[in-house]
Amino acid sequence: MALRVIKPGLLTTIQDLGRTGFQKHGVIMSGAMDPLSLRLANLLVGNEEGEAALEMTLAGPSLRFEADTIFAICGGDLSPTINQKPVPIHRPIYVKRDSVLSFGPAKAGCRGYLAVAGGFEIPKVMGSKSTYLRAGVGGYRGRALEAGDVITYQKQKNILPFFEETEHKNAPFCTTGWGIQSYLFHRPKQVVRIIPGPHFEQFTKESREDLFHCKFKVTPQSDRMGYRLSGQLLRLGEQMELLSEAVTLGTIQVPPDGNPIILLADRQTIGGYPKIGQVIDVDIPVIAQLKPGERISFKSVSIYEAERLLLKREMDLKELKAGILLKQMST
Repeated sequence: MALRVIKPGLLTTIQDLGRTGFQKHGVIMSGAMDPLSLRLANLLVGNEEGEAALEMTLAGPSLRFEADTIFAICGGDLSPTINQKPVPIHRPIYVKRDSVLSFGPAKAGCRGYLAVAGGFEIPKVMGSKSTYLRAGVGGYRGRALEAGDVITYQKQKNILPFFEETEHKNAPFCTTGWGIQSYLFHRPKQVVRIIPGPHFEQFTKESREDLFHCKFKVTPQSDRMGYRLSGQLLRLGEQMELLSEAVTLGTIQVPPDGNPIILLADRQTIGGYPKIGQVIDVDIPVIAQLKPGERISFKSVSIYEAERLLLKREMDLKELKAGILLKQMST
């Protein structure tokens, strides 16, 4: 079973939840920019949550299915179609052999995730299938997809019950009458919640206030390593020498020019710029779905509130997984 790439799109790579346990050796973690959407797509097709999927950015690819396949797309709405017929996102889809999945303009969000039932047959490098482009590690030959690539995946042992008997046998694809309500997991992107960072108090009073009262724009210089923002410049009260120390997903660093950088999936393992804040885990998908030119503002929350929100999200995911299993049993 395989997908054949007709057009690669702007940037399409294989990603899972990242290469964990090697940052102490200077190995970049990589992984999905929007881990939540990857997990949701896998749940819809019966995979383990962390299975690798295609991460598609802004302009998606064109793909030919070389076998009947069950797949799901979650995250940004990149206007998917099969044989020029619109395809819903956040639902499992059963597609017939030789059908072509294409994408149009990004209606909402920036990145979509395509998971196939059974999972892609990609060798793991240091425990992960994720692509790290700068080093040419992991994924499909260590690079973004190109026209002519053929990505194989495992045949699912049993078809999902809700596709065993379908009324659309002559259609190129069919789907369920139910799906994930995206608003349950994806917040509006205007406000991003953060915890004040370890150097927050070293910034001037004006800069601390500006951080929470001004809007910041995502610049075109943003990528998988980090989102560079422009807006009100953030300044230290006094110049300070810092030792490089560990950074993580969502760390907000402020370089000497005063424009903050939010570190993301392909971030470095350590950094020496002052850290003014930390995006909370549940709002990482908000950042990942921002397009260049869009604006956001920040809101301060406590670490206790961040933990509460994370626990709630994980409980919601647990309930969703149980709900999908119930759908299978009742079909």
